[in-house]
Amino acid sequence: MEELILKYEKRLPAHWNYQRIEIPDLKNRKNLSESQQKEKEAELLLSKISAFDYVILLDEKGKQLNSMRFAEEIQDLMNRSVKQLVFVIGGPYGFSESLYKRADRKLSLSEMTFTHQMVRLFLTEQLYRAFSILQGKSYHHE
Repeated sequence: MEELILKYEKRLPAHWNYQRIEIPDLKNRKNLSESQQKEKEAELLLSKISAFDYVILLDEKGKQLNSMRFAEEIQDLMNRSVKQLVFVIGGPYGFSESLYKRADRKLSLSEMTFTHQMVRLFLTEQLYRAFSILQGKSYHHE
């Protein structure tokens, strides 16, 4: 999975300033309740997010988009001069209320459940596909 993620990351345009940031696994996770884990993860995630970032949570309750619509949404955000677009993948129990409050949108890749590595791959590939669509390249067939 990591090899495929890196493959798509390398294909993303330099002017997008793409950067993947991963927070470390929580220590003593077994000793924390579900809500404590979500709050600790939220603290770590929110420390990486600025007040000016446009935050999209990858959440099963989010809106589902096809690849064309996803590309259009990214173009719309660029047209609105969004400086930093941040996609957040939650922990095993999802997001805390503080992250839901901070989010600008929720996006769902599927109603199915995937591992975090799979979500990273799918999101990175879709970002590359969106770039290709916006450039009019033949990566996407419709």
